[in-house]
Amino acid sequence: MKNTSVHFRKIELNGLNLFYREAGAPDAPTILLLHGYPTSSHMFRNLIPILSKQYHVIAPDLPGFGYSDAPSNQEFKYTFDNLAATMQAFIDQLGIKRFAVYIFDYGAPIGLRLAMANPEKITGIISQNGNAYEEGLSEEWSPIQRYWKDPSQENRESLRDFVSKDATWFQYHEGASDPSLIAPETYTLDQHFLDRAGNIEIQLDLVKDYRTNVALYPKFHQYFRAYQPKLLLVWGNRDPYFLPAGAEAYKKDLPDATLKFYDTGHFALETHVAEIGADILEFLKTLPI
Repeated sequence: MKNTSVHFRKIELNGLNLFYREAGAPDAPTILLLHGYPTSSHMFRNLIPILSKQYHVIAPDLPGFGYSDAPSNQEFKYTFDNLAATMQAFIDQLGIKRFAVYIFDYGAPIGLRLAMANPEKITGIISQNGNAYEEGLSEEWSPIQRYWKDPSQENRESLRDFVSKDATWFQYHEGASDPSLIAPETYTLDQHFLDRAGNIEIQLDLVKDYRTNVALYPKFHQYFRAYQPKLLLVWGNRDPYFLPAGAEAYKKDLPDATLKFYDTGHFALETHVAEIGADILEFLKTLPI
């Protein structure tokens, strides 16, 4: 049996310590796993052993998340452009020349920025509830969109429950096909990090800046049309935030994309990791090295 041990590492980038998980043979094709809100690379704990038997897998924690440094929003600019710049420094420092990228939630606009900036490095894209089309935004985004249109302190304060224990529990459980499969350490670990002093301001800054991702959607679509990257969509069809229509919309620009729906919610890996892992392995076989 091949060694699928997961290594837990840290790397310093521009004064920030970034935590990441790494597994698989370093000379195998690389897959970069980008987590979303409010989680960390911990969300990939069950997927990494499936993929690392054949592939080199790297899963970082974004600044402000998980075990990476979380400087205050006075010390670090929490924007998606800056998170993408940090991930660019990460792949550059690790010397990653070619990779497939798995994008989820917040990881989608970060990963797609990387893809636009490094089209020659991207072997393929796996989008698991990683939205890039306005059709995918559900009604759950309405209070956030109000904040985008009017970034007043009042509208900012109204979103503080976004980082609450109840909201985190909802993200994991809403739409889940079998809630008994959701490990309690997932949402409790996420909440532990959300509850750190000053973290609420970090998260509200990112919520506000998410509007820049929607503004970039046309550029993402232009990248898809120009480069036609190989794409696998693996989507929980009962996601309360990113609707199935957002997955289907990718086919407008990437008609050869493979689309798989799973009867579950936002954190589809919690309930369907075996199925998703198998579909990813089939997809990865089709990619250039």
